Amino acid sequence: MSLMTARLLDTDDWSKRYRDASVNLRTRQLLITNFVSSQQEDDLSEPANCRGFGRVRHFHRQVPGWVSNPLPIDPAVAKLGLPPTDALEAQVFQNAACNWRCWYCYVPFSMLSANPRRSSWLSATELVDLYLAEVEPRRVIDLSGGQPDLVPEWVPWMMDELTRRKLDSSVYLWSDDNLSVDYFWRFLSEDEISRVATYSNYGRVGCLKGFNESSFSFNTRAAPELFQRQFELMRRFLESGIDMYGYVTLTTPTETGIADDMARFCDRLQRLDYYFPLRTVPLDIQVYGPVRQRLDPVKRLALAHQRRALDRWLAELDQRFTSEERQWPIHKVPLARRPRVDIDAVH
Repeated sequence: MSLMTARLLDTDDWSKRYRDASVNLRTRQLLITNFVSSQQEDDLSEPANCRGFGRVRHFHRQVPGWVSNPLPIDPAVAKLGLPPTDALEAQVFQNAACNWRCWYCYVPFSMLSANPRRSSWLSATELVDLYLAEVEPRRVIDLSGGQPDLVPEWVPWMMDELTRRKLDSSVYLWSDDNLSVDYFWRFLSEDEISRVATYSNYGRVGCLKGFNESSFSFNTRAAPELFQRQFELMRRFLESGIDMYGYVTLTTPTETGIADDMARFCDRLQRLDYYFPLRTVPLDIQVYGPVRQRLDPVKRLALAHQRRALDRWLAELDQRFTSEERQWPIHKVPLARRPRVDIDAVH
């Protein structure tokens, strides 16, 4: 069945169900994916590490035929005091649940359902033990998924453990979030939120799954109105003081209205913060192993349409920012210059 006609997910119900299934607050453990003998293992550029619970991700600034991607390279290098580079290796741990089913996700859906056959219960202490047991531990730890923010405790748990081991100044922590739930504020204490916001060697990226309601719902199988929720959550993260960045995926089932919708999308970003578009990176959606079996004619067209959407994105940046501003390193793009305009006033 095409995702154009597939039944929409009940995001809030799935979120609750997968949170309940993937975290144990009493033992401070969560379900962590094991890659050994999985379909995802076939796509790894090098063997899984950390007894199968980790993988090494190679971040590259230059993406052939696409815009450059400085995340998380530049923020990590700056915080760690490393020389500039165009490539960075990170130790990735992946939680085993997600509340959306993005058709282009490189993770097999069977590994997003809190599946105990593909994951195990691990604590932050155990994860850092596995990390330190590697011959050459990477300087960046990436908490990925899945949807890590189904278990927002994971980030402060890791921060506490790195601090206890005196690794908080020598390791950079990075996490991603699909901006689907308010669990960060619902389940963390004020003290935990403050610790996350003030932890020096931490950066967070929120992935906007489309540039309008139609592309968002097509990409995620979530209800179109939840496109707006992504901006509301991003605003709250920005106001918390966390070092926030954005990804956006530009796959869309139709070319109709791309120019107008991209302009409105950039308006929304600037209502979060004037310069936030310069902290946002479009992702080039490519076909990895699990994605091939999900492709149909509409999705193949969506892969082509993202190129036109990228052209409109670049045109909007050219119109809204000076050449000098567009050259700022992404981690030096200033925040807190947001116009005082309510997000409901967006086109």
